[in-house]
Amino acid sequence: MTQLHKPDVRKANVCPPCPPTASVWEKLIYWLGIGLGSGLPKRAAGTWGTVGGLVVAIPMLWLGFWGFLAVTIIGCLVGSYICGKTSDLMGVHDDPHIVWDEWVGMWISLLPLKYCYQFNPFGVMDYYQMDTWLGLWQWFHLLIAFVLFRFFDILKPFPIKWVDKNVSGGFGILIDDILAGLMAGVVLIVFVSVLVTYV
Repeated sequence: MTQLHKPDVRKANVCPPCPPTASVWEKLIYWLGIGLGSGLPKRAAGTWGTVGGLVVAIPMLWLGFWGFLAVTIIGCLVGSYICGKTSDLMGVHDDPHIVWDEWVGMWISLLPLKYCYQFNPFGVMDYYQMDTWLGLWQWFHLLIAFVLFRFFDILKPFPIKWVDKNVSGGFGILIDDILAGLMAGVVLIVFVSVLVTYV
């Protein structure tokens, strides 16, 4: 029977295993749910899962903005099922080792930055003289995106905390990270713009 609450994330928790009776399809969903293993660490599974999402995002960025957007949208659309099914297989609601939601949230936080890199709508990126995608400034921006997403995902300001407590199922697991990604993306662009203006 699925537990009503997730384990205390302040303590070390072993990732609940996939049931041995699970089908091949269920095992695939389970491994996507735990971020291909990035969510397995006993401590800070969400942070490690976000690292996994960032690592996957880096080659995705070469798809261009529209390709990156398409993959992110697909990740959101299938995310509710992946998170919900993994939760059922674990027998725990929103176990911290389920990190597909962190993957999608991390990707969303990078979307505004990728848009500005590619289309430079406000001339902001001229300042960085970007000849290659992953120069020094780009790595710095990726790091800031990671920190901002983790900040919003952990702190959960309104409405993230309300959604986290009041929306259930796979969608409930996913939606708070989507909101955290949106907030992180907006703050990141503001940060980059301010940096250009005052540095």
